Amino acid sequence: MTREERLAILGPATVAAIKARVALAPEPPDEVVEHLRRIMTRPAGEIPASRPAVDAEVGER
Repeated sequence: MTREERLAILGPATVAAIKARVALAPEPPDEVVEHLRRIMTRPAGEIPASRPAVDAEVGER
């Protein structure tokens, strides 16, 4: 959704009220920012190591 679409849906008064509330919020601690940065850059967690494919005839690896 673009800013223009959001403004059209919510209206300028609502957007202004939201911005005012956000401005009142304290800055998060550095630890929280770092934790969220790790989540956002790797949302699925660590990338698993590759494994050999299953042999369809034997059913084993």
